[in-house]
Amino acid sequence: MALTRNTVVLAILCFILVHELKLGIYSENKHMVDAQKIDCSGKCNYRCSKAGRHVMCLRACNTCCQRCNCVPPGTSGNRDLCPCYAALTTHGGKLKCP
Repeated sequence: MALTRNTVVLAILCFILVHELKLGIYSENKHMVDAQKIDCSGKCNYRCSKAGRHVMCLRACNTCCQRCNCVPPGTSGNRDLCPCYAALTTHGGKLKCP
């Protein structure tokens, strides 16, 4: 019984350690990204300039840009230039970013 209790405690401590390490890495990268923020509203205005549903396109594009700090060039396509932007999906599995 003592062996399993010790194993559980050790597993919990390992989980906490890994969780703390990931938060440390995230916060370091977040500071690095903040220093190089792009103009999301300007990029998204151009990206959505030919969209039929302009307001909806802008809302989705700005959300994606804030998360990824990237917007593909042009008014459509070119998703391969921003992998994070291209990978975001809705709850239904459809592409989120225009």
